[in-house]
Amino acid sequence: MTPSEPTRVLIADDHPAFRAGLAYLLQAIGVEVVGEATTGEEVVAAAIELVPDVVVMDLRMPVLGGIEATRQVVAAVPTAAVLVLTMSEDEDSVFAALRAGARGYLLKGAGQEELARAIPAVANGEAIFSPAIATRMTEFFSRSNAHEAPRVFPDLTEREREVLELIAQGLPNPEISRQLFVSPKTVRNHVSNILTKLQVRDRAEAIVRARDAGLGRH
Repeated sequence: MTPSEPTRVLIADDHPAFRAGLAYLLQAIGVEVVGEATTGEEVVAAAIELVPDVVVMDLRMPVLGGIEATRQVVAAVPTAAVLVLTMSEDEDSVFAALRAGARGYLLKGAGQEELARAIPAVANGEAIFSPAIATRMTEFFSRSNAHEAPRVFPDLTEREREVLELIAQGLPNPEISRQLFVSPKTVRNHVSNILTKLQVRDRAEAIVRARDAGLGRH
């Protein structure tokens, strides 16, 4: 990309109305929308085919979640910068996205000016965050500097954290049931709650999130 060329963007989001609105907004600020994807698998394939400058990525994508899709896009197309644009503003999602290789993290609802600043910035290798995300990161590191150990996945109950630890170790539900002395139905309920609270689509993405957070490494 040269200074005279528009930034080429691939949009990844499973909501048609949001994609259409975002495409219109990006085109209005001089960005070239080269493609759209509705699933995580589609965005990886499209990134390889189109080689965009920036991939605007939602985290809650069907088939393959946004975190894993980000990781695969970055590995397959190193020149493409991933800019997360999502509703998820929890610390776990932010740091998982950054570990996967995202260069920026904006919340849905970002205005035209914010996007106009973020798109070329990440394309040029800068890191960009929504003000709310920047504040959360500052608070996180302030707590760390004060020697307060932030709890990983604070929305989970103690039992759900135990289940997630075993999931991250690769154990199937029957083995988790045996180790925790609970019924298979109880384990299934815990797994369902974990997926909902972590805002992931499936067990595989939960494992990725958990391992990124340091679980399942024993």
